[in-house]
Amino acid sequence: MRALLSSTAAILAFASASAFADNAYRLPPQEISDIVTRAPAPSVTISPNGEVMLLLQREALPPVSELGKEMERLAGMRLDPATNDVFNPRNVVGLQIKDIVTGEVRDVSLPGEVDLSDFNWSPDGRYAAFSQTNADSMSLYVLDTESGKARRVLRDGLNLVFQEPRWLPDGRLLVMTIPDDRGARPEEPRTPVGPAIQDAAGGQEAQTRTYQDLLKDQHDEETFRWLTTSQPVIIRPNGRGATEVGEPRVYTNVAPSPDGEYLLMEWLEEPFSYQVPWSRFPVTSAVFTLRGQKVATIAEQPLADSLPVQGVVTGRRQITWHPTADALIMFAEAQDGGDPRVKTDHRDTLYALQAPFDGEAREVAKFEDRYYGFLGMEDTDDVISVEYDRDTRELRRSMIDVLGSDDPKVLEFRNLQDAYADPGSPIMTMTDEGFGVAAVNDGALLLSGQGATPDGNRPFLRRFDLETLETEEIWRNSGESYEYVVDVLSDDGSSFVTSYEDPSTPPNYRLHQGGEVTALTDFPDPHPELTGITRELITYKRSDGVDLNATLYLPPEYEEGDKLPVVVWAYPLEYNDGGTAGQVRDSKYRFTRIGGYSHLFFLTQGYAVMDRTAMPVVGSDPETVNDTFIEQIVASAEAAVEETVKRGFGDGERVGVGGHSYGAFMTAHLLAQSDLFRAGIARSGAYNRTLTPFGFQAERRIFWDTPETYYKLSPFMAANKINEPMLLIHGMKDNNSGTFPQQSERMFAAVKGTGGTTRLVMLPHESHGYRGRESVLHTLAEMIEWFDAYVKPEDTDAAE
Repeated sequence: MRALLSSTAAILAFASASAFADNAYRLPPQEISDIVTRAPAPSVTISPNGEVMLLLQREALPPVSELGKEMERLAGMRLDPATNDVFNPRNVVGLQIKDIVTGEVRDVSLPGEVDLSDFNWSPDGRYAAFSQTNADSMSLYVLDTESGKARRVLRDGLNLVFQEPRWLPDGRLLVMTIPDDRGARPEEPRTPVGPAIQDAAGGQEAQTRTYQDLLKDQHDEETFRWLTTSQPVIIRPNGRGATEVGEPRVYTNVAPSPDGEYLLMEWLEEPFSYQVPWSRFPVTSAVFTLRGQKVATIAEQPLADSLPVQGVVTGRRQITWHPTADALIMFAEAQDGGDPRVKTDHRDTLYALQAPFDGEAREVAKFEDRYYGFLGMEDTDDVISVEYDRDTRELRRSMIDVLGSDDPKVLEFRNLQDAYADPGSPIMTMTDEGFGVAAVNDGALLLSGQGATPDGNRPFLRRFDLETLETEEIWRNSGESYEYVVDVLSDDGSSFVTSYEDPSTPPNYRLHQGGEVTALTDFPDPHPELTGITRELITYKRSDGVDLNATLYLPPEYEEGDKLPVVVWAYPLEYNDGGTAGQVRDSKYRFTRIGGYSHLFFLTQGYAVMDRTAMPVVGSDPETVNDTFIEQIVASAEAAVEETVKRGFGDGERVGVGGHSYGAFMTAHLLAQSDLFRAGIARSGAYNRTLTPFGFQAERRIFWDTPETYYKLSPFMAANKINEPMLLIHGMKDNNSGTFPQQSERMFAAVKGTGGTTRLVMLPHESHGYRGRESVLHTLAEMIEWFDAYVKPEDTDAAE
């Protein structure tokens, strides 16, 4: 039993306790701090015409003080009341224009402290609109890529909570702004108006997940309304000719028709709910002219607070413009009451409604499985629909003749998790009216994909003939490198941009044209001090015959035969069959990029890391797959530990396990239900499933259907069996469904109360993932110190 350390290991663990007792922020080893605080490579966005690329300069990590600014947590959103935007730390801090053909790079001059976001290209690729975050407002800028100058179009008054600036077909901008007369921010009364009251009428199920950041009272409602109400404004790129459209409302989407004659406007109605986020509030969808005159109401959806788990609303949903028709609205309607549990041969229907939108909608197609949207195609009214069966995990893509009478033509039918059969996704292009559609050349789609194979990913670019359904490969990644298509610049796919990397070269962009390859960027190695890390895809089997795999990393200067402490990091996934569960979905030729609070930093401290260690939960019946969750993850963990010994880099004793979110849930189970690991790290997890009674992850049954399953799958209930040290880390403002901070607090109390060794680290101002500089550095310090104390020591005389 590895829970009992030898006397030497116990002394080492005790010696580290003084570091663990300090509540101040701490730093990991210096080489890790240097890497974490180093600015990352710029992100890149390519213009629709393929002539220039923008290099978006980024900073490494914001200080925690920036995350600690005032925040409103309302209706499932986190809002910044000072700027009237979604709450986010600064990211893009500089901007450059790079000519793809000549390679010329020009700096874009911007005043003051730069904090850019919401980039949006004009259809012709000449202009890019973006926002600048100020101390107390949001400004709108338009960049002219020909002159290299950015003009401030609006000094302040943007409201970007729901929608960023959009280009209209005529070259103007549609911008959401703060209404001039909205008044002062609501003040919270010292004496409440009254209690917060919620009702439930008997006889109707209302099963909702454990959402966070919901409205709590009338003051929250008033503040939400104050922050989200916007006024649509149309303005020229030079900032002139501003025209208001319609009246102020809580607009969630305002979209122009391709012919530029209409606006599809969607806004929230009351009553708001304290049980569900804004996306389930009542919503009205209507068509207006660009002068703000109402043409027709398309749908009025009531409050959706009683949907079945994984269900959809009844009535018209997914309302959107057809991207290549002048003014044609598409929408779906459920034929099963929106309930996926209903057995039916006809689950959804797709309709089309032509301007002036006052006639009967035309039925376009019927779907056997749940409809998830469509993709328009260049120079045709045909669309590619997507439907999905949640039970079989089968995905079907079909080409549908929207305005004609041809039957749908199936283009793809496969298990969504079958990576080896993935034909790729269509390359997108932008129409002259600004709509994204699948590029079509001479009757064929261009497809790019990861190209998963048993030997690793080999990305590709293909032509897919829509008539014959035959595939022709244009290009495929080969050699000891990893390269994938980022954008295609020519109609026939002969000119395209890729991201290229190999084990010693960080990702950079390259231009493929006329058989020649030209480097577009030369971003340096972000951490040259880590040169020498080796990366390998390894495959092995579970005791029941299921194929498993992991990405194995060995530290610099590792010599064959050395026995290293090992970190097993994983995240469980559910599968219908063992064949798809064992597929390889990575490449051994990728550059090992380490940053943030990555567990790969253990490589700097002499550990081996098994990353993305397969922990499949296989079951043909998705309703009951979790009944053997524990047995399957333990079997997978046993196979992983045995593989470390078989390959010679591990001794089978000095092994630690860790995971984030559902991986933390897995970690707690493995510590409770096995003695495979010396210690564990569980970040931002959920441990008591009775607190998520209406389902979690892939679990569809509710607590009252199968209480024994919820009890068994709650590591909290087995806290007394966790006899290995467990480090719990959690953000104090975690907004992820089900992983509220109390989950870690109660788990800590349970392990501590039953005599276990544990530590709880609650990170101020952090959410489900951690972004503050001090938080990230402290998390790494905690993780390394924990495993250095409880996993790394050689334990030659450990009691069994």
